Amino acid sequence: MQVIRSLDGEVLDGLSDGSVVTIGNFDGLHLGHRMLLDTVLEQARASDLPAVVMCFEPTPLEFFSPQSPPARLMRFSEKCQVLEEYGIDVFCCLDFDTRMRSGSPDWFIREILVGSLNVQHLIVGDQFRFGKDRAGDVADLQRAGEKYDFQVRGMASLENDGMIVSSTRIRNALSSGNLHRAAELLGQNYTMSGEVIHGNHLGRRLGFPTANIDPDRIHVALMGIFAVRVRGLGEDVLEGVASVGTRPTVGGTKVLLEVYIFDFDEDIYGREIQVEFVEKIRDELNFPDIDALIENINNDVACARKILAELDAKAR
Repeated sequence: MQVIRSLDGEVLDGLSDGSVVTIGNFDGLHLGHRMLLDTVLEQARASDLPAVVMCFEPTPLEFFSPQSPPARLMRFSEKCQVLEEYGIDVFCCLDFDTRMRSGSPDWFIREILVGSLNVQHLIVGDQFRFGKDRAGDVADLQRAGEKYDFQVRGMASLENDGMIVSSTRIRNALSSGNLHRAAELLGQNYTMSGEVIHGNHLGRRLGFPTANIDPDRIHVALMGIFAVRVRGLGEDVLEGVASVGTRPTVGGTKVLLEVYIFDFDEDIYGREIQVEFVEKIRDELNFPDIDALIENINNDVACARKILAELDAKAR
């Protein structure tokens, strides 16, 4: 997959014959996103053209509310990985800056969609808005398509239980600890990925060595203690218990993802792992002392083992 972070006003290499484009945040790649991407890929293969996904960094909501944006479900690198696995040919992720914010709908269509992406087919959600003050909509795109000779399709949003499948609903489910509802909307359990980094090695001293990951986002979508599965350390899927929080008992302030992998003792610093959140065990608590912390970690480990063993038994 080709990753593009800026445009120079010329048609991108590989898009001289045209492209099939979709635009959005695609945070979490939920079932609604996947329905849209399936349509893009189907059109791209039928037209023998590259499939292009366009996003923005920071997201528009992060740009307009830098101090209190919604929690990210995915970091940029996670989104890249999933889109590549999905079969997207070009991921065009542009800076959402003052120029992008102030550009008119016509400027966006003329300079970016036509001038750089050479769009032949544009597929977006039917509620898609763009341009300064979100003035542009699907009807504007369809009129522009007649002018610049490209096809536009506005797709209806996917619904679940009578409500639109959205990243907002997933964030709400995760923040309330309803991982099963989040999984229904995502089409799979929620995951976080990242590089294993050095911590203060407190877990090892307590008898529970953890793989530590910096979530690398302003806000995380979920907090607490969870039964998890871990991928990326060989062919086997490993099991464990994870904490997402600030570690108040030991005076922590920064949010960290810590994973204690069962029956595992290898040096994995610098390795990239994926943590799948299966079920929430409890909220993060501030214990009165280390002994109480250790007792509760033991309880969390036992609980996570039980949860995962029951799920494994059901799957067999």
